[in-house]
Amino acid sequence: QVQLVESGGGLVQAGGSLRLSCAASGRIFSFNAMGWYRQAPGRQRELVAAISSGGTTNYADSVKGRFTISRDDAKNTVYLQMNSLKPDDTGIYYCNAKRGVSPAYNSWGQGTQVTVSS
Repeated sequence: QVQLVESGGGLVQAGGSLRLSCAASGRIFSFNAMGWYRQAPGRQRELVAAISSGGTTNYADSVKGRFTISRDDAKNTVYLQMNSLKPDDTGIYYCNAKRGVSPAYNSWGQGTQVTVSS
């Protein structure tokens, strides 16, 4: 089992910045993908950004150029730097870790609230 704990959420004005962190613990193993998802009220959970074990990144179109995902494998931590925040970025942000080969897993954190005021 892999446990994920997010931190760094909060209330920020539009145009501001936040940095989310996700610390992983447990039987992590290598060759996994890490990602950040968000869920706004009344909407489905959506992918915000993902990073492979090799460092390849993928972003939702709505955050390209504003958000940056990174990982520090020595610390088992993934980060999401969010700049130029907009009210539409408001939601609960969840960290995800998945590994497709044995031992496979797909783990989620408990989420951290991000609120962007206009």
